[in-house]
Amino acid sequence: MSNKINYTEACNNFDKIYEEAISTREPVVINREGAESVAVIPTSELNSIIETAYLFQSPENAARLLDALQRVKAKTNMPQTIDELRKEFSLYEEE
Repeated sequence: MSNKINYTEACNNFDKIYEEAISTREPVVINREGAESVAVIPTSELNSIIETAYLFQSPENAARLLDALQRVKAKTNMPQTIDELRKEFSLYEEE
């Protein structure tokens, strides 16, 4: 859950907000009366969110990612060779 702070407090304590965002890896939301809120978030976290959104833009890729996640959770993944993986991916490309 993100921490929330008002604009004036954020202006006076930005160094604390910066350190909190880095140490907790959670966004710090800054509210300003009569304006849209903004968030301070570590760049690596933002890049991860953007990359995840990009990967899920393709329905086919999203299905593969969700299938892989289910296999990991079910612990049904079996080790594969590089050649086996190439064959598996070539099947997806043919569809």
